[in-house]
Amino acid sequence: MSERVAICPGSYDPVTNGHIDIITRTSQVFDRVVVAVVGRSVRKQEALFTAEERVAFIQDALKGVENVEVKAFSNLLVEFAREEGAIAVVKGLRAISDFEYEFEMNQLNRKLAPDIENIYVIASAQYSFLSSTGVKEMATFHGDVSDLVPGPVAKALAERVAR
Repeated sequence: MSERVAICPGSYDPVTNGHIDIITRTSQVFDRVVVAVVGRSVRKQEALFTAEERVAFIQDALKGVENVEVKAFSNLLVEFAREEGAIAVVKGLRAISDFEYEFEMNQLNRKLAPDIENIYVIASAQYSFLSSTGVKEMATFHGDVSDLVPGPVAKALAERVAR
């Protein structure tokens, strides 16, 4: 049987504990998980952290998870998935608002790559409210985000928004 590879794509700007939860849970189902960090997002404003910084934060947070690797990409998601030999794209869902966007993306991706399955993992209850945008906003106003993101991310956020 061939290796079952999944892609977990996102901007991860910044990575949150909710992201880490989804990736870790996905790693228990697939042989190999590639966390695909969007190099430059089309739908979001400019990233607070560079792609290299985001990759490093995720690598640090997942250093004990052996079957996960982290890579930045800047092409179509389905092209990247094919390059990695992925059979699935896995994304987390928190609320109905996530579903509406992901439903549209699912239909587009299936048109481009019907051979790559899209799988959705429901956010754990303690992370169902958590978003990178919310974390950045809290950090901007000096809110405590230490229990929402990995430690190095909280430190870097505090330094970055202080400027």
